[in-house]
Amino acid sequence: MLDFTEESLKKVLTRYNVALEKEMTPEEAAEELYPKDELIYPIAKAIFEGEEDDVVEGLQAAIDAGKEAITLIDDALMVGMAVVTKLYDDGVIFLPNVMMSADAMLDGIEFCKENSDTAPETKGTVVCHVAEGDVHDIGKNIVTALLRANGFDVVDLGRDCPVDEVVAAVEENKPIMVTGTALMTTTMYAFKEVNDKLVEKGLNVPFACGGGAVNQDFVAQYELGVYGEEAADAPKIADAIIAGSNIATLREAFHKH
Repeated sequence: MLDFTEESLKKVLTRYNVALEKEMTPEEAAEELYPKDELIYPIAKAIFEGEEDDVVEGLQAAIDAGKEAITLIDDALMVGMAVVTKLYDDGVIFLPNVMMSADAMLDGIEFCKENSDTAPETKGTVVCHVAEGDVHDIGKNIVTALLRANGFDVVDLGRDCPVDEVVAAVEENKPIMVTGTALMTTTMYAFKEVNDKLVEKGLNVPFACGGGAVNQDFVAQYELGVYGEEAADAPKIADAIIAGSNIATLREAFHKH
């Protein structure tokens, strides 16, 4: 007679390795990545959880223990955000989680600035905008938050930004990169105008474009264009530029072939 009791079935599943291993929760996965330093750990954890008040509380405790406020940006806030980025890249957490963490980190950066006489060093400046004629700025807002959370200064030109205003901002701020987002197909053609005017003025800065209306084939048509499939690509492209990538190598890395 066949034995179909719960215990016997459990043994069969275990014997043939059919039973799935228990998957870690995001919290458990993050726990394995947190730094062990007792002062830095709670800050990194608060960044992951998106708890602004807990981030500030942890920073204050670290400062009271003798840590320099300005050094905590790299030594604690960036470390916490690195945990978030790793888990996002691995598909463990999703964009809303990243946004909450980025907001918490930005609050932490402001707190560190307020408690320090030294301005933090930034990786570089990025000019961000929504295409002229387009008022949909959710994508742009995500891009700017992620760039700031990863140590970049952002010149945010807002939505429905005139082409000439984008070009003027590039002339004035000398950024390492320009980003543009467009949700409507009727507005994405403004990107080509931006590209042509930048080239005309000799401002050969990588122009990372994305959004619901934009695809790789369109962006690749013009000289400065680099396609960003999702908002999280923006800081990765910016980091690649810092590391020495030019437009050709950026396309090689970020475009699908």
